[in-house]
Amino acid sequence: MVENHLFSLITDRDPNRVLSALLKDRYPKKVKRAERAIREIRRGSRIFIGTGCGEPQHLIHHLVESPDARDMELFQILPFTIAKYLDTEEFLDRFTLKAFFISLSLRKAAEEGKINYVPAYLSEIPTLFDTKRIGLEAALIQVTPPDEHGFCSLGVSVDITKSAIRNAELVIAQVNPQLPKTWGDSFVHVDDIDIMVPHEEPLYQTIPPALDETARRIGYYVSRLIEDGATLQVGFGKIPNAVLAFLKNKRDLGVHTQMISDGFLDLIEQGVITNKRKNLHPGKIITSLAMGTERLYRFVNNNPMVEFRPSEYVNHPNVIARNNNLVSISTALEIDVTGQVCTDSLGYTFYSGMGDQVDFIRGANRSKGGISIIALPSTAKNGTVSRIVSHLSEGAGVTNTRADTKYVVTEYGIAQLYGKDIYQRVMELVQVAHPRFRKSLMEKAKKHHYIFKDQITPSTEDWLALERYSTDLVLSDGTKVHFRAIRPSDEFLSRNFFYKLEEKSIYFRFFQNVREWPHEKAQRWTNITYGKDMALVGIVQNAEGVEEMIAVGRYAHDPETPGYAMLAFIVREDYQGKGISSFLLRHLEKIARENHYRGFTATVMEENLPMIHVFKKAYPNAQMSREGGGILFIKMDFDPPETSANEKDGGKEGKTRKQATGDHPGD
Repeated sequence: MVENHLFSLITDRDPNRVLSALLKDRYPKKVKRAERAIREIRRGSRIFIGTGCGEPQHLIHHLVESPDARDMELFQILPFTIAKYLDTEEFLDRFTLKAFFISLSLRKAAEEGKINYVPAYLSEIPTLFDTKRIGLEAALIQVTPPDEHGFCSLGVSVDITKSAIRNAELVIAQVNPQLPKTWGDSFVHVDDIDIMVPHEEPLYQTIPPALDETARRIGYYVSRLIEDGATLQVGFGKIPNAVLAFLKNKRDLGVHTQMISDGFLDLIEQGVITNKRKNLHPGKIITSLAMGTERLYRFVNNNPMVEFRPSEYVNHPNVIARNNNLVSISTALEIDVTGQVCTDSLGYTFYSGMGDQVDFIRGANRSKGGISIIALPSTAKNGTVSRIVSHLSEGAGVTNTRADTKYVVTEYGIAQLYGKDIYQRVMELVQVAHPRFRKSLMEKAKKHHYIFKDQITPSTEDWLALERYSTDLVLSDGTKVHFRAIRPSDEFLSRNFFYKLEEKSIYFRFFQNVREWPHEKAQRWTNITYGKDMALVGIVQNAEGVEEMIAVGRYAHDPETPGYAMLAFIVREDYQGKGISSFLLRHLEKIARENHYRGFTATVMEENLPMIHVFKKAYPNAQMSREGGGILFIKMDFDPPETSANEKDGGKEGKTRKQATGDHPGD
């Protein structure tokens, strides 16, 4: 139990009686029993009820059970207690529930038309109250016992409650010593409360479901997009908790989020979340409500590290944008191949709500260094339905427009949409769709004229399996080059790479003066049979996070030399002489060994002395023969594993480290 200091010495067998006596002594005109307080609410009233785990359960039960309560409209963000009454005709005859969010406990009732849904951004609901667009005759809230100055804390549910208090004609507060006292803009004075109902009871607790493999894979991929020092917005549920589970190797993360849950606690205790690098409210977690277990409630109780503020502040896009490096992590029900996102409905059936998603996505997209991420499983209904679709379902609402969507993550990888055209978006999203649905999505995209008619369908590869080939090289000047397997969506990166190369580099690579890099050639270059063939690309990012391809190393099965793979490299001129080719060679050898190759072959222009030097250094016993026309054929046998090229070189060209910033799923 979370104790409030004013009442920590209660020893009476009936603590509610003692609490009532103490409050009556100080506020004799305000203290009433629940049934008498409820009778003060007129029939036909519009009533606000506190949110989620902070809802006044005792008052709600008495409201529902009161014979005088009739023809009332109830407004709430996350109803837990009321959800238990939705199957009774008697309740439905007397009350209309208008929910700002369709939680799991309400979905059946929503599908059956037993409740109403109010689509609204959380940041704007207080304005609806202030302008009387949603008038309130009463508000049922929960508070801590007042301190010596008469101030009560709203505890774990500040969100839109303060605006409801400000606008309701009648405010009835359940005074609960078990409610945590929270810091920030969370206080209400007893002068603003009309009736106080003393009643101690445990808070509602929520336990997120256990992580499954899909959630873990998504969490891993999302963690790769989060840099040290970032400020996080993370929601509640399986996928958000999976993301938090993969952040234990990050440093100095901050939090500015609508809701905190138990998932944050381990990171706080491990010193990962410090809030030290936040430029807005440094050192503080900024939130609006808490939902979790007793462990979470004990943590936020009287803890100055956590500041609870109203939704109109926490969720305002302009406030969110003031946080540098703000990373917003949201989920969705489905997304079409152009980037339109649906969050609140399955076709015509309302399934969740607007919530805080749009507020945070738009705030994050305007944050300096910030990004927004939509993270969702690739399928639904036990894998029978793709969540990445050619078009949104009939009746589905567009929560986020194409322009709002920056990153999409599934268990099959990361799709980066920001600044990309429809063709590129289709390729990015199909690439992270479930392999079973990639072909049909491509066929429909061709039908809609989103992509080229001859576009090659991405392979059914599980991209996570290729993550073991990803690695980094830190150059002597501190530049980090990320190497990974080439992907079909790299077509435009390869195009930009090609047209920045000098003629000499192109001639050395292709043995002719190639002047164009058309779609037909580019897509063949970026679609390969992984394992038998392999292509690794080197990627660098500028200060704004824009990716550029600066190197490609690849091998392909050599049909004329059984057991060997043909090898080729090309490095952009401003990155030549930095050890990149040698690094790629070592890494490709490791991959080739795994795929049962005995060695490499290569054809090289005799005047390409730097490339020949790389091969000779790695394979001193390489066999070379002239083929005429100034071309050398080189055959390179792999050394036994204990004296491989990688071990001989010792990694002198640069330092490497695993790309993953958290545990890899399955490690």
